[in-house]
Amino acid sequence: MALTVAGSDSGAGAGLQADLKTFAAWGVFGTSVVTAVTAQNTATVVGVEAMAASFVDLQLDAVLGDFRVAAVKTGMLATTDNVVAVAHRAAAGALPNLVVDPVLASSSGTPLLPPEGVGAYRDLLLPHALVATPNLREAQLLTDRQVSDVDGMVEAARTIAAWGPSYVVVKGGHLEGALAPDVVVHGDEVTVLEGPRIPTRNDHGTGCTLAAATAAGLAWGRDPREALVAAKRYVAEALAGAADWRLGAGHGPLDHFG
Repeated sequence: MALTVAGSDSGAGAGLQADLKTFAAWGVFGTSVVTAVTAQNTATVVGVEAMAASFVDLQLDAVLGDFRVAAVKTGMLATTDNVVAVAHRAAAGALPNLVVDPVLASSSGTPLLPPEGVGAYRDLLLPHALVATPNLREAQLLTDRQVSDVDGMVEAARTIAAWGPSYVVVKGGHLEGALAPDVVVHGDEVTVLEGPRIPTRNDHGTGCTLAAATAAGLAWGRDPREALVAAKRYVAEALAGAADWRLGAGHGPLDHFG
């Protein structure tokens, strides 16, 4: 059983909808805590309504008080108060095998967290993560440095790892080139997970899906590195399965069940 703490995507390509589909594809029962409701589609985010931190807490009480959750994935937390609320649960040891996907902005660049929330991630939540999965833009915001190549990804991952996460994955999907490299830092070890870039515009929700698949692997008892490798393979297969879909006018969803 796994838990996603994330925002709702009305287009169902990313957010908790993508997470729950991913959990189901991996044979893991998924539970959810809603942090925000977005009005969005494949082309744009037109509105965000954040949940109050007290109601996020209430949802966490309901889920954690009744279910034996084996892994937790966080996505869009929407407000600094929500980051703090989730961080308090993590500090108390209530969020096992925690995968933190620090969703700070949408793929189109729309901010999804106020600037002070970035500091809350650094100081309060990331120190309790087993795995952190920022993309290039998120790594730049977290570390206050330019990240535009694999060397920069390694340095950013090392900086973030120093804050506490056991594994840091800086995702290179936004780099140019035939390969899509993800840099994994664990202690002194640096691994570059490479895979072919899938030519498709249907890439909405790749980050959510990678983090959710990693959490699903952890829920099954996999080693974090093994879970990450399997998650990357799953995302590539989901991208390939949806490559020719025509859903919406913008960046469409993945084929989570292909």
